Amino acid sequence: MKDKHLYRIYVRGRVQGVGYRWSALREANRRGIKGFVRNQDDGSVYIEAEGHYEKLLDFIEWCRSGPGYVSSVRVVPAPPENYDQFTIRHY
Repeated sequence: MKDKHLYRIYVRGRVQGVGYRWSALREANRRGIKGFVRNQDDGSVYIEAEGHYEKLLDFIEWCRSGPGYVSSVRVVPAPPENYDQFTIRHY
């Protein structure tokens, strides 16, 4: 995919224990996004999302309003990793 992009997404707020990771998995799969989501020790959620630019923008917008209470979303571009699926990772 020549227009593949990857974003590292840092989601803060009350986003653990509310189904955020499972919802992110569903939303990523709906959009054809690859990568992973995992809880962080500090109570935040970390996502690596890879795919087409427009679909990533749509996914990032979803991240801002996902389940729970999202106080901030920080997005950092990174080189593509060529993920083949979207998964939930555990520590």
